[in-house]
Amino acid sequence: MENCGEIKVKELNKRASGHAFEVILGPSNTDPKEFPISPLRKKETSLDEIKKKLDAAEERRKSQGAEVLKHLAEQQEHVKEVMQKAIEENCNFKKTTQEKLHQKMETYEENRTAWKSALTEKFKEKDKKLEEVKKNKKTMQAR
Repeated sequence: MENCGEIKVKELNKRASGHAFEVILGPSNTDPKEFPISPLRKKETSLDEIKKKLDAAEERRKSQGAEVLKHLAEQQEHVKEVMQKAIEENCNFKKTTQEKLHQKMETYEENRTAWKSALTEKFKEKDKKLEEVKKNKKTMQAR
């Protein structure tokens, strides 16, 4: 243990992370007689100074209120912009969705028409074959 004036430094067990010390401070030498017993006297404030301070406080309150109102107005403007953008995006989405749906419906209608015409053609060919078979049967019976 080492003594350095009023500070004592005592080395503790060494740890894996490094050294460890304990610092012990001695008693202070300050005499209570040096400190004044009574608190410092405050300078007396005049009525004008009080009015100036009140006016300054009122100005600060007004400026803070103005800042709050300005901030609220900015927030309202931002909300309006966001709402307008959302409405525009919704309209664009509706328009593109309607166009896609219309295109799909047209494609469906074209495919259905093509399917119907193919089916009609198929039935006509079957009717022709049926007529041929009937003719062949009549000619076979007639012989």
